[in-house]
Amino acid sequence: MFSDELQKRTIYFVGFLAIVTLILFGLPLVITPLFGLEINMKGEIAPIEGKVSDYVITYFALIANLFKIIKILLWMSIVIAVIRFLNYLIFGAALKNSEEYEISSLLRTVLTIIIYIVAFFIIFQTQYPNIELAPLFTGSAIIGIVVGLALQDTLGNLFSGIAIQADQSFQVGDIIAITNHGIGTVESVSWRGVKIRTFQNKLLVISNSVIGKETIEVAPKDNLNARIVRFNSLYTNSPAKVIQVVREAVRQVENVSPKRRPKVRIWNLGDNGIDWEVKYWTTDYRKHNDTDALIRQRIWYAFQREELDFAYPTRTIYTASQADAEEVFVETTDEICERINSVAIFAPLSTEETQRIAQNCHVRVFAPEEPIIQKGQTDKSMFIINRGNVSVEIKENGITKTISKLRVGDFFGEMSLFTGEPRTADVVAETETQVLEISPFILKPILERNPELVRLIGEIIDDRRELLEAEQEEQKAKTDAETKGVFKNIKKFFGLN
Repeated sequence: MFSDELQKRTIYFVGFLAIVTLILFGLPLVITPLFGLEINMKGEIAPIEGKVSDYVITYFALIANLFKIIKILLWMSIVIAVIRFLNYLIFGAALKNSEEYEISSLLRTVLTIIIYIVAFFIIFQTQYPNIELAPLFTGSAIIGIVVGLALQDTLGNLFSGIAIQADQSFQVGDIIAITNHGIGTVESVSWRGVKIRTFQNKLLVISNSVIGKETIEVAPKDNLNARIVRFNSLYTNSPAKVIQVVREAVRQVENVSPKRRPKVRIWNLGDNGIDWEVKYWTTDYRKHNDTDALIRQRIWYAFQREELDFAYPTRTIYTASQADAEEVFVETTDEICERINSVAIFAPLSTEETQRIAQNCHVRVFAPEEPIIQKGQTDKSMFIINRGNVSVEIKENGITKTISKLRVGDFFGEMSLFTGEPRTADVVAETETQVLEISPFILKPILERNPELVRLIGEIIDDRRELLEAEQEEQKAKTDAETKGVFKNIKKFFGLN
């Protein structure tokens, strides 16, 4: 496509030069036979045979001046054609995909105009060598001052724009924050000002002269730009535990770059608790507001799971609301026992053993779309869904595929609990989900006192695995049959062999 366009432009350019050159060198050949005069090498008018009247010479002088003007115009057209063709070759083709293409448009325009002006004066002097241009500029100094004062703001924007583009502090697509004006994505830079698309989808236009005086914070595109989110915790919470919990929660948030590990550090020792800050790096800085909000949400859920507490002003009484908040995810031992009893692999357990598991298991709450377990993890807990639902996902060729969905009463991770095998899939909460986490140290005393349970639970797990494999094979066979049927119908419809 590019070669075709270049070929077309080249043909037009060469044809135009040929026509203009033919006209330029054909002018004397037209003048001589019409008036019986000739133009010498110095541009002077002289009769061919010395028998032309003064009237004809005066008339021809007017014609000659007209032709000189035409020649100036023709030469300028050649200059313009050459500059535009070179402009296309350099900027329109070679540098079109480079990052400096948009940002250098104003400089390119200004330099082109300067070349046009210089070329015009050179061509003009070649046709009228006896005319002095210096007095013309001297006589127009007053006019220039008046025009300069009238166009002070316009010229200020122009030269500020040239300075901005020459420095290239920011480019189209970068996110910039201008003090007292706003923040957004740079859409264009012109001789007048900069257009910025704010995060409210509004267009902010700021003149170059204003930008030249302000402090600008730039977040370059395709760059790992850092963000800071602050929170707090009570002095009674272990700082090491807070760092570990929050860092792991932040790493799993979308738009947090996996290339840099988030930093969780103490920002201040406040009056009511420890003030923290999380420093993370974004993949797409344009989404930083949503990412900040999601990180705060994940921190809250992580605190709930790990029984950590946020600090609040001690002079404010939160007794009633705090009690309500604590009861949001609280389950009684009897309710937990009922949920454990509904799980098939724990059917051989006695009531006393079930109650012991219920008293020692942990109640965890996960946010929507938050991973509960991830493939390859070596932790050895199993989970029972008490509220909400989850999806079991695997990745095939880099594409996430959901293989099953689990509801209230379902369980997962039992192989890691009983055999220590690494996780074989990702399990992600679809809605706000509460799970019961059962660790090996809870089961170990029970199994040591009743070895027969090991055999019974093993048989149940084997039966469950065989059932799941049979269901997967049945589903695969059904899918293959449907696919083959559709394939056959398509061939039949189009009359294919």
